[in-house]
Amino acid sequence: MSNATQGSGLPRSTLYAMALAAGLAVANIYYNQPMLGIMGRDLHDGAVERWVPMLTQLGYAAGLLFLVPLGDAFERRRLIVLQFILLAIALVIAALAPGLATLAFASVIVGAAATVAQQIVPFATILSEPSKRGAAVGTVMSGLLTGILLSRTIAGFVSSAAGWRVMFWIAVPIALLAALLMALRLPEHRPPRRVGFAELFGSLVGLWRGEPLLRRAALTQAMIFASFSAFWTVLALRLEQPPLNLGAASAGLFGVVGAVGVAMAPLAGRVADRKGPWIVISLGAAATVVAWGIFAIWPTLAGLIIGVIVFDFGVQIALVSHQHLIYGLHPEFKSRLNTLFMTTMFVGGAIGSFASAEAWRRAGWPGVCLLGGGFALIALVARLLHRPTSLPTH
Repeated sequence: MSNATQGSGLPRSTLYAMALAAGLAVANIYYNQPMLGIMGRDLHDGAVERWVPMLTQLGYAAGLLFLVPLGDAFERRRLIVLQFILLAIALVIAALAPGLATLAFASVIVGAAATVAQQIVPFATILSEPSKRGAAVGTVMSGLLTGILLSRTIAGFVSSAAGWRVMFWIAVPIALLAALLMALRLPEHRPPRRVGFAELFGSLVGLWRGEPLLRRAALTQAMIFASFSAFWTVLALRLEQPPLNLGAASAGLFGVVGAVGVAMAPLAGRVADRKGPWIVISLGAAATVVAWGIFAIWPTLAGLIIGVIVFDFGVQIALVSHQHLIYGLHPEFKSRLNTLFMTTMFVGGAIGSFASAEAWRRAGWPGVCLLGGGFALIALVARLLHRPTSLPTH
């Protein structure tokens, strides 16, 4: 494909390829969640449940901070291909890990390399026509969110049948195939001017300080994602308890249930294009609060299923609408805007994962419901207290 220009149009086939690649990339940071019990028993280390999901998400946050901004400074297609290759190497290390220390190191690198998904999202907005930006983000995010949800399903079944190491080995050729797909389908895209590292990372501080809308969006989504991570981190442990007595494969099936909400991501993008993102964000935050209420008062399998549908619907439409919002602030800084937004979000996710494991250890499922519901309520209140008078017009 020829060299891409800003807003020159995005072929549907390329958009779908980008959605697929984003989903295959981000799936790698969630494979561990339904396998935590199996991994802990195999390595004879109960600390796996607390450290592996948190370190993976912190690695993702670090990759967002230090790798994703490079998209505004270097040729994007090459960066995306190289990150997929790095991801494959990190997965090999994880599959071979003899103990928690090596697995923890691999988890950080897997998380950092998986941020290639966040190189793809802003690239889609660069290639899209301005009037279709929200729909393009929604399509790519549908692929990304499907990867998040179905990764748990796949990992649950594979780890139950063949062990957790096999799951990481399977992920290696998948990452390499995604690299090949992006090399073949993406156009070359170079930034309008070469940006030095000092200017690149120094501008992050200026963007954060100078854009209150970005700060509010990032912090609100961080609370929603903390709530999201709190649930998924302990779900497999909850399902193993009486009266449910279910295993990792069952935890993975909840990814299929949650995928019902993924269908709403493109719709949320189109609504945000027409009506503005604020109403969709409010609905998403409210849905996450309602979901935790369902989890708390209806602690049966049916309650978990209904709650997951409401929960993932809320998280996903809030995320798509927040991204639609921030990408309109500075078209020339899309990667850096994405860096600040997603880094903040995944720091929230890491806090949610670690706090959830502690809440589970100290107070069981009721403690997790209180914690996750609290995160979601903070996000809803923060959104309702802020009444925007205008939207970005870039």
